[in-house]
Amino acid sequence: MLLENKTAVITGSNKGIGLEILKNFSENGAKVFACARTIDENFLSIIGSIKKNYNNEIIPIELDLANEQKVKEAANEILNFDKPIDILVNNAGTLQTSLFQMSSKKKLNEIFEINFFSQTIFTQFIIKSMVKKKSGNIIYISSSASIDGNEGRSSYASSKAALNAQAKVLSRELGRMNIRVNVVAPGLTDTDMMLSNTPKHIIEETISKVSLERVGKPEEIAKTVLYLASDLSSYVTGQIIRVDGGM
Repeated sequence: MLLENKTAVITGSNKGIGLEILKNFSENGAKVFACARTIDENFLSIIGSIKKNYNNEIIPIELDLANEQKVKEAANEILNFDKPIDILVNNAGTLQTSLFQMSSKKKLNEIFEINFFSQTIFTQFIIKSMVKKKSGNIIYISSSASIDGNEGRSSYASSKAALNAQAKVLSRELGRMNIRVNVVAPGLTDTDMMLSNTPKHIIEETISKVSLERVGKPEEIAKTVLYLASDLSSYVTGQIIRVDGGM
């Protein structure tokens, strides 16, 4: 198993790409702090099923990236378990579509708070465990929009581009402590967030330009994250890996 005896923190692990990462990590032997904005009965049921299937430990953590105090509380809750953290996957995020001239400062602040500022604070807390043991692995889930600058995605793409830059800086600052930092940048992926924020004609137009002529599946993104989280990628750091079917 690729992640046997590893402990991971995954944000946004209750659905979409995050849930598939949770399943993949569990299948490969990891203990997981499964973070979600709301810990409801449905999520607890999903966790119970995964634990039963793979006989691993999953600890649900309530993490609301829209609230800085809640972010700090969630991070401290994880650290108080006193389990050395090997892997952090910053997957949670929000998406909003609007033309540049229609993007209000209020909405821009909301997107950056969730997609960048809160993730920065959360990461600052979690890497304390990695620095202490001089090893670790951080993976950001960004977006191909952060590179391509998709129409209507000024705020979203900018927030994800900020994550790309942060990851590259961190890879240099933390490399000497054997902490790797990478980014996965998915293209259009079949998730609720994509479907609720992307008009059908845009999806169809994008598919027509994709080499594989389809949108991605969450599990396909998760497999790339698994590769980066494992020792198979032990000499990979500071990279932005597109998983976009050939956009």
